[in-house]
Amino acid sequence: MEESLLDASEAYAISLDEKAELTKFRDEFYLQKDHYYMDGNSLGLLSKRAEETLLNSLEDWKRFGIDGWLGGKQPWFSLSEKMAGMLAPLVGAKEEEVMATGSITVNIHQLIATFYKPEGKRKKILADELTFPSDIYALQSQLRLKNLDPVEDLIRVKSRDGRTLNEEDIIAAMTDEVAIIFLPSVLYRSGQLLDMELLTHKAQKRGIIIGFDLAHSIGLMPHELHDWGVDFAVWCNYKYLNGGPGSVGGLFVHEKQLGILPEPGLAGWFGSKKEKQFDMEHVLTPAATAGAFQIGTPHILSLAPILGSLEIFQEAGIENIRRKSLSLTRYMMELIDFELRDLGFSITNPMDDRFRGGHVSLEHLEAARICKALKENKVTPDFRAPNVIRLAPIALYTSYHDIWKTVQILKTIMIEEQYKKFSNEREVVA
Repeated sequence: MEESLLDASEAYAISLDEKAELTKFRDEFYLQKDHYYMDGNSLGLLSKRAEETLLNSLEDWKRFGIDGWLGGKQPWFSLSEKMAGMLAPLVGAKEEEVMATGSITVNIHQLIATFYKPEGKRKKILADELTFPSDIYALQSQLRLKNLDPVEDLIRVKSRDGRTLNEEDIIAAMTDEVAIIFLPSVLYRSGQLLDMELLTHKAQKRGIIIGFDLAHSIGLMPHELHDWGVDFAVWCNYKYLNGGPGSVGGLFVHEKQLGILPEPGLAGWFGSKKEKQFDMEHVLTPAATAGAFQIGTPHILSLAPILGSLEIFQEAGIENIRRKSLSLTRYMMELIDFELRDLGFSITNPMDDRFRGGHVSLEHLEAARICKALKENKVTPDFRAPNVIRLAPIALYTSYHDIWKTVQILKTIMIEEQYKKFSNEREVVA
């Protein structure tokens, strides 16, 4: 840990809030009184602006019917493109390289179907053994569609400790049998941040296409996808970006790829050039931008809240958000180390700011039942099997005092053994 906690008092937590950045944005969100929400890395909270932009689209539907596609406050026909322009700065991209579309898994299928071109012995997909299961399911599915073996032809880089990945091991696996690489930017359990720039450089030096799943980094930290030369990326907008449950996802395709692709792997009418879309021809004329990777009609009511949320990110600044997030997680780790040292917890996320995402990963043998006890005490954590409690203080709406209260509640639960009345099994939705 970079520094030890000098003051574990409640007064100190309050004093940190008095001089903290971004505190004005806390009032933008719907927070429950005396409730401590630490699960913004799974689902961000609703903001008043996201609510407003959703209501705007409902009002457009109410007033204009089908004419809402071109009229009203938020014309639907160009809403995805408008969103792309707001998302692009968050991933360090040109506007034409980004599109708000699909879901994260649909976008994985779209971009793997587009870029995965097995040929000769170069036919394997390189991933890792710690990545989110949905990503692996999609990669296995794409291999089956190519009549390849989802076990033999999917390389999953091993973890040395069961929690993190070593970039040297990933680079060593970049052999001349690998056709494409797909990795997370931040590991969903441990919160480890991978060096995307380094991995991209090493992959492309070997002539391998590389893409990233940004689910746990978008809206949390700056990216430079264009300058790093990343070939493609996907993400969801409902975690740190607070777009709402099941909100439309996003994708990035580097301009160097846009110029050479004949058409997307999975074609649909919303991937057309906008001016050609309603010609109703049976020959697709793909958009020259990342818009080509859209498939079907945009889910307007799942897009609209993201618009309001992104306005907040424009005002707050992603560099400021990252700085505050690192400060919050560092404070939480120091407080946990001070208060819970002898209660069976292990902090397993990276301590170094350079390698840490946005959540604190706590391991405990009784993790599932501890999470249930936290919920009973009005703290919302996140459980990940087999024994991980994830706690995510969010820069835009979590206070230092929220963290202090959360840790005190956790300490009381452990000392009083409140968790013992629950089973040590996850709920259906963990």
